[in-house]
Amino acid sequence: MQAAQELILNHLAAAPALPALDTALAGAFLHDPAARRLPQEQGRPLSEALDIVGRAARIGINSAGGRMFGFIPGSSLLLSAVADLISSVVNSYTGVSFVAPAMVALERDVLRWLCEVMGMPAGAGGILTSGGSMATLSALLCARTERLKGDPANARIYLTAHTHYCVAKAARIIGFPPGALRSIAVDAAQRMDVAALRAAVQEDRSNGLQPLCVVGTAGTTSTGAIDPLDELAAIAREQDLWFHVDAAYGGFFQLTARGRARFGGIGQADSIVLDPHKGLFLPFGTGSLLVRERDVLRRAHSASDKAYLRDVADEDENDFADTSPELTRPNRGLRMWLPLQVHGVAAFRDMLDDKLDLAEYACARLSGIPGIEVLEAPQLSIVVFRCLGAGVSVTDANLATDSLVQRVNSGGVAFLSSTRLGQRVVARLAVLNLLTTAEDIDTVIGQIAAASSARYNAACQARSASA
Repeated sequence: MQAAQELILNHLAAAPALPALDTALAGAFLHDPAARRLPQEQGRPLSEALDIVGRAARIGINSAGGRMFGFIPGSSLLLSAVADLISSVVNSYTGVSFVAPAMVALERDVLRWLCEVMGMPAGAGGILTSGGSMATLSALLCARTERLKGDPANARIYLTAHTHYCVAKAARIIGFPPGALRSIAVDAAQRMDVAALRAAVQEDRSNGLQPLCVVGTAGTTSTGAIDPLDELAAIAREQDLWFHVDAAYGGFFQLTARGRARFGGIGQADSIVLDPHKGLFLPFGTGSLLVRERDVLRRAHSASDKAYLRDVADEDENDFADTSPELTRPNRGLRMWLPLQVHGVAAFRDMLDDKLDLAEYACARLSGIPGIEVLEAPQLSIVVFRCLGAGVSVTDANLATDSLVQRVNSGGVAFLSSTRLGQRVVARLAVLNLLTTAEDIDTVIGQIAAASSARYNAACQARSASA
């Protein structure tokens, strides 16, 4: 155990200075017969095995460092990992309350707190999942159970081009054909166009289809855009639609004053997906689904044939085994409960406010780089920008933006990612890592400025040569 503790502490101490992306040693590791040895009849020394684990942990993207700005950055609170260790050693089965009533109670306390944070009513409930994808699957299953009448092929689920693709994946898994998804136009700020949604619902209803669900997003993965949740909630009520909010990335900004001001209407949702492994800085594998009426979860997930559980005399109608897809599940509640109890909610609020501040700082710094266009001020903690110059076509700007991202990432100092907005390729700088500081922002801005300057010089040389 001491050797494992040293590995962990050494990794945490080294993480801030490690490259944001390091694949130089990947080939050697993947072709190392000692590292890739399959399990043998006789084991190997713990120190030897931990050495292999330590090597593996440093290859790839450094999610424990502060210069990971691609996709949605992850973090991992040490206290949450400690809670996982305790959970694994105690190994409580939390699918049925009777087996571990106290551990289940702690998890339910966390879920009740999440419902209160999101402004949901007293009858709300929820489940913790492995992530936003599984939570979304359950959310659409609830929508189907509660609202669908007749053939799923006639149903319509409304979303935008920026809705996370886990929604389409979940819809397919639970039996909706691709045609059931209807994409709604967005406005200049990449938010769902309310007038276009209303027109689509009316058109579908007049054609004999069943408008079923509207999916709003509280912080899209591409740009951090926030759909007009209060207006979507009003249309959902008016048209008897299930209103689902994907807040996997952005939802925990609700803890801040700025987040609450931007998320008006989120508490009116029928279901909300949150990822604590994003906004609460917990280890990957921590998602959650909240529903406005807790009994909906049971109606969507329970099964009647449970003869082998007949000895569980005090079966609880809200057992997680009956309100989620999983029967066997880890004790996920403790990894949230322990950090929140020890650090307090204010510590998380302060950290989220810091990320909003850093995104605004990054936006201001990027706006001062020649040849870089920031598309808009960040709605949350994602800044989107692209390469641009006088007379540059969309195709050339896209190529230049891709080149800039690749140049920054190849240096290993920081990591960015990109997305598409219509025909435009844009770079993304997403701030959500626990360790990210203003110094890290300055570092990545320096990398972007250098890459932009190199691109400009290369373009000038090419024009001179052609002349």
